Amino acid sequence: MGEQEIVELLLQKSEQGMDALLLHYGPLMKYIIAPIVKSPQDREDCLSEAAMRVWDKIEQFRHERGSWSAWLTAVTRNTALNYARKNFRHGSAEDLSEDLPSPALTPEEIVLQKERRDAVEHALNHLSAKDRLLFYRKYYYRQSTAQIASELGLSERAVEGKLYRLKKQLRRMLGGEDCD
Repeated sequence: MGEQEIVELLLQKSEQGMDALLLHYGPLMKYIIAPIVKSPQDREDCLSEAAMRVWDKIEQFRHERGSWSAWLTAVTRNTALNYARKNFRHGSAEDLSEDLPSPALTPEEIVLQKERRDAVEHALNHLSAKDRLLFYRKYYYRQSTAQIASELGLSERAVEGKLYRLKKQLRRMLGGEDCD
């Protein structure tokens, strides 16, 4: 079954669409979730949550805005990050002060955040495809250095060195200090 057929079935809210999604794209989704959610049981729960999010948000997918796999990857990654944040227990809610500032961003902060995001995206687009993929694997998909090294047939030290040089290059491109 092809990608277009799966998308159509999901748009029709057909259970066959969900089955096809998990059959054809479940391994990719698990691969994205694994470095973010550590417990195997939590990974399965997160996969279910990600699949349901795809089911609920499928109307938002547009071919003209990007590929199916990019959209699916983003939805899965964001679901995994939200799942990990939700399940991260670092103190209880009772320990929190009622005087905390609002987590909502001000309009100025939103504009600055967008400008920074655009600058980083522009800098990343000037990297080679190989370097950009390495950067995304480590900092977007949160894969471990060991996993990246194993899958690329490199030593961990080689991957760390490449990442160090990449960060240095990005700092230069973004106008940051060149620290050694």
